[in-house]
Amino acid sequence: MEHLAIMKKSWNLTNKILSGEKKIESRWYKNKYAPWDKIKNNETIYFKDSGNPATIKAQVDKVLQFDNLNPEKVKKILHDYGLIDGIEKDNLKKFYERFKDKNYCMLIFLKNVKKIKPFNINKKGFGLMSAWITLDKISKIKINL
Repeated sequence: MEHLAIMKKSWNLTNKILSGEKKIESRWYKNKYAPWDKIKNNETIYFKDSGNPATIKAQVDKVLQFDNLNPEKVKKILHDYGLIDGIEKDNLKKFYERFKDKNYCMLIFLKNVKKIKPFNINKKGFGLMSAWITLDKISKIKINL
């Protein structure tokens, strides 16, 4: 499978992925959403900032899934993995407040991160608010620039 992760542009996460500061993509949910149980080692993830073309490609090194979260578990996940998820130490408290009431967390460890020739996507059929798309081939939604 191939995946497209759509990132919040204002958080500057794609630059952190490229620089190596962010080695994990984390997803925090109230309910189970893609890619929960849909992503495996060595699959490919394409990254794009919202409103921009996809510009990065990486492979999945490993995936950790946490459920039945509570504030203590959230605090421990952020303590153990926050820095390699690209969260600066002085922002951990802010992210704890954002995630403390979530029920699920996915940590997707990245490897072989590469800048790619930018391409746009057609999200038709996936919902305007989709932040993660999983399909057998990215070429199904790829629009070359």
